[in-house]
Amino acid sequence: MLKGLVLTPPVIGRITIGKVVEKNGKRLPEKDDEFTITSQIQNKDGWINHPLNETLRKEHGNKLRSIPVRLLFNDPDLNLRANYTLFDRQTGRPVCVGNGETCRRATNTGIQSFPCPAPESCELAKSGNCKPYGRLNVRIDDEDELGSFVFRTTGFNSIRTLSTRLRYFAAASGDLLSTLPLELRLRGKSTTQSHRAPIYYVDLTIRTGMTMAESIVKAKTLADERKAAGFDQDALDEAAKLGFENGAFEDSEEEGVAVVEEFYSDEIPIDNRDKSENKSNLATKLGKKVEQLNLSEVSIQG
Repeated sequence: MLKGLVLTPPVIGRITIGKVVEKNGKRLPEKDDEFTITSQIQNKDGWINHPLNETLRKEHGNKLRSIPVRLLFNDPDLNLRANYTLFDRQTGRPVCVGNGETCRRATNTGIQSFPCPAPESCELAKSGNCKPYGRLNVRIDDEDELGSFVFRTTGFNSIRTLSTRLRYFAAASGDLLSTLPLELRLRGKSTTQSHRAPIYYVDLTIRTGMTMAESIVKAKTLADERKAAGFDQDALDEAAKLGFENGAFEDSEEEGVAVVEEFYSDEIPIDNRDKSENKSNLATKLGKKVEQLNLSEVSIQG
């Protein structure tokens, strides 16, 4: 196994509640009021829809606001990984990833660990480019039991709601998250920050038409059937945990480019689509900033 390479769940598609559109020669992220399920292939018009996108729309109506799903793992933190993340805006490389206590940061001398005070108290995050960033992997059908669709978000409401639901469902079911029949739902609410306009976030619920008790019975039945067939869920969770721990940053530069394009509101020039060829000295600047901060602390202590 290659060291330094994070082994993430195999992805066969994406789930989004927004898209990137071209306006006046710029590529801008645009929010939507429904889900879109895409493949991992793009053309000049954007991401190509996955066949399941049309299938589910026929079943649930033109607006796709709920998706039946199952999870890959019983451990909530393996299904949803959420961190404070600072990306290099030019290359898409993750530069600093933290959890509010500690962080891993790319510096001139390699990956280093530092305290993470969260964006509002971090000197490096003053530019506003460090955001909560979550990735949820789910199964939509049973064609590929280890393949997943990934939902990425920088929305606090989605991250908090999904984190809470996963822990509640794990506790209520006796850690049977991987076999619970669940459903992603798009919900809306208005806040003072949104000037009373609706904002949309993602929730995770029991499958429509089922009670919690019924879903747990089905989860136990499926878990027993899998175990009898020789499926080792505990070993799968452990393998996934080791895979995530195998490197410093989960997102590759290629994935980071798509994340920057989709979730950062600044205008993105069309001729900057292939950012993987661009070179950036952001890591160098951050390294110098850290040195300055350290020198300042020494001066104050002295």
